[in-house]
Amino acid sequence: MSEEERERIRVVSCEERFKDRTPYEIVAILLDEGSYLASVSTFYRILRAAGLIHHRGNSRPGHKQGRPEELKATGPNQVWCWDITYLPTRVRGVFLFAYRILDVWSRKVVGWEVHAEESVAWAEALFVRLAREMKLEGVRLHADNGAPMKGTTLLFTLYRLGVLPSFSRPRVSDDNAFIESFFKTVKYTPKYPGRFTDIAHARSWMAEFVHGYNTDHRHSGIGYITPDQRHSGKVVPIMQFRNEVLKKAYKVNPERWNGNPVFWSEYPVVYLNPSSA
Repeated sequence: MSEEERERIRVVSCEERFKDRTPYEIVAILLDEGSYLASVSTFYRILRAAGLIHHRGNSRPGHKQGRPEELKATGPNQVWCWDITYLPTRVRGVFLFAYRILDVWSRKVVGWEVHAEESVAWAEALFVRLAREMKLEGVRLHADNGAPMKGTTLLFTLYRLGVLPSFSRPRVSDDNAFIESFFKTVKYTPKYPGRFTDIAHARSWMAEFVHGYNTDHRHSGIGYITPDQRHSGKVVPIMQFRNEVLKKAYKVNPERWNGNPVFWSEYPVVYLNPSSA
């Protein structure tokens, strides 16, 4: 377009009648008047170059929130994630709340509690209890944007314990994918009762489930070993033993393989919200 045509678009867009209009509206109105200056995208391009694209109106300007910081775990107790999920009871409309903390690297449940309320106070007490049992300094803790996760007293307690929090984008569950996957495992396990009789029932069931999950559940994301085995550093000898068994089987019947055996190996690094995704 010529400079005169560009200037015409700038002048028309700044007319008093168009002060609260978007380029889409301006182009439509001009068309209704029998005039065509340029496409909507051309309007935007020319006005943006002239610094004339600004938010107008009383509402807060929309903005795209960036992905959370990439968190990298190469061992246990480096990156945790946590959330609170509701547990239905046999009384319609009455729920209990399960607080659960997962180690991203090992997938081990490192802390859990069940309460009748979703509150900052219970969350704070859970982390204080964990601090008495293990060293939390330096742990990166990821959570959703719920009120209990971002409560002022909880954040103060986390900083005091040396825990560095990070948060998902609003309404983006994939930012906390590990804990969401864990909740799905909980609720789709065959023994999940669906509804709990009372808080004692919920706590006893959860205790049994967490113990079985940590000690017996073969997790696909960490090479079909248990979270306890990975958390305690037993992966290497387990993989070595598996590979020795494979080698012996291959020597006996090599024709049963299409090429060489695929040997087992550890997953040394786990990322939460990887920047390359």
